[in-house]
Amino acid sequence: MELLSLKTFKYVVEFGGVQAASKELHTVQSNVTARIKRLEEEIGSPLFYRKGRKLELTPTGYTLMDYANQLLQLEHQASIAVKQVGEATGEIRIGSMESFAAVRMPGLIQSLRKKHPNLLPRVQTETSGQLIEAVLNYKLDCAFVGGPVQHKDLVCRQVLMEELVLATAKGVDVPDSLIMFRQGCAYRDKALNWLRDNGRLDTEVLDMGTQEGILGCVAVGLGFTLVPRKVAEESRYAKDLNLEVLDDQFSQIPTIMITHKNAIDMAGVDTLLALFDGKPPEWESAA
Repeated sequence: MELLSLKTFKYVVEFGGVQAASKELHTVQSNVTARIKRLEEEIGSPLFYRKGRKLELTPTGYTLMDYANQLLQLEHQASIAVKQVGEATGEIRIGSMESFAAVRMPGLIQSLRKKHPNLLPRVQTETSGQLIEAVLNYKLDCAFVGGPVQHKDLVCRQVLMEELVLATAKGVDVPDSLIMFRQGCAYRDKALNWLRDNGRLDTEVLDMGTQEGILGCVAVGLGFTLVPRKVAEESRYAKDLNLEVLDDQFSQIPTIMITHKNAIDMAGVDTLLALFDGKPPEWESAA
């Protein structure tokens, strides 16, 4: 079973078909179709139900997808491990909440590059929920997410505790609209709990995709938000914001660094963890 065939299969599933997969793989559709057919012949069972142009995974396909993710991740990490003999080289795929990326990631990356000048960091920002899925599917080597996190396949380490504050425009009463990241954001969950506790279940919730966009709208009085204090204080809108302290049950939220429990040790990951406490990290499972 060739890794290229498994990668092709994975791309067909993730990108929704042969045509999209061929574009991502920079090859013709006939090559993609041939590799899928060869996989099915090797396994002795169809991987897809074919309904016109639409493909749906068979039970065999679902099983193979799980193993394909693991095998391709092992191939990726094996390549890194070989390159890191003596000194870390290659790349490290880091996931981050946007708020964490904005105020904390630059310093982390600078320190990481200083320690491992030949290691290329690739940073991806998403909601905590999406980052957890990416780590579970071996698409990221590590990720910084809002906690708490519990999953049997994850190894978790709390790296810091953020203080969430209620941010509104100066001189404006708390508006009727809450502005937050979309579903899957750990801070959004805290904000919704705050609404329930304060009897504001009828409050309109507006979704936005960037932290600066959220704070910009808040600064002109279009809504309010719950945001890490450090993010608000370092925002270009800081002078226009009023920050209100919240009860501990709403203000305290841990930032967790997660990796897959089956991931091999990576010098870059160990260095990132050590940056938070100045000593070699001790891995702890949250499950």
